[in-house]
Amino acid sequence: MAKIAVELKRALVRRAEHGTPGQTTPRIIARGDGWTVADVVCTCGPRDRSFEEQHTHYAIAIVVAGSFQYRSPLGRALMTPGSLMLGNAGQCFECGHEHAEGDRCVSFWYAPGYFERLAADARAFRAGAAFATPRLPALGLLSPLVARASAGIIESAHAPWEEIGVALAARAVSIATGTAPDPVGLPPNAAARVTQTIRAIERHTGANLTLGALARHAGLSPYHFLRTFERITGVTPHQYVLRARLREAAVRLVDGPAKIVDVALDCGFADISNFNRAFRKEFGVSPRAYRQKLIS
Repeated sequence: MAKIAVELKRALVRRAEHGTPGQTTPRIIARGDGWTVADVVCTCGPRDRSFEEQHTHYAIAIVVAGSFQYRSPLGRALMTPGSLMLGNAGQCFECGHEHAEGDRCVSFWYAPGYFERLAADARAFRAGAAFATPRLPALGLLSPLVARASAGIIESAHAPWEEIGVALAARAVSIATGTAPDPVGLPPNAAARVTQTIRAIERHTGANLTLGALARHAGLSPYHFLRTFERITGVTPHQYVLRARLREAAVRLVDGPAKIVDVALDCGFADISNFNRAFRKEFGVSPRAYRQKLIS
């Protein structure tokens, strides 16, 4: 977690140098239809007065560095690295730093309708507020998702934020409400739905293949599509799309004289650095070395 704490430490140093009041600074990482992810750095400390805020969305914040006190109608809790701060849409809350300064969180914000659909799909939604507790501690069941989100804010490669958000919401609300996850059953025509989606991915590797778009193509909710796709194929939709794009790029590299950056962009990669990193990880060499090796 050392790299994650670096940004927080730098922000605290800047605050001390300028003598400014503590503040909370969210940086939007990703957003989609009904969800948003932000990297939130807070430099408040014991001398800063806490004030009341309101959750406009359902909120799940993964604490990745520092600590703070969280108060809401759900109760009071000390938030520490690895724990999840929970908030229901419309609820007021306060965050304080009575004992130490600064924290950093990966915050997931869900529109009410979007979140309630996810919770209902996971068979973990209760009438009224989804969360009855202000916090989930650092649990082993949550560690894989916490680790994926933490890695996403320190690496330049694009994390599968929509997949992480869907899985995190379903897991958190199930634990918080004491509801066992639904059995992993497959919807009708599951194989046909996944097959049609795979064919669409292979035909349009460079398209904007979000989890929501793929789920709509399969006629499933994002939650059920994610579970169904992974069970049938053995990988998540994000992993499958990434490898499909890399395979397409590998073919194009040796099939014509196009510039490497153009190949990357045509195959759906947002920038050349992410493409180079993913390609090297998949094939063991850089795109340039791969091209030279196969056409020499």
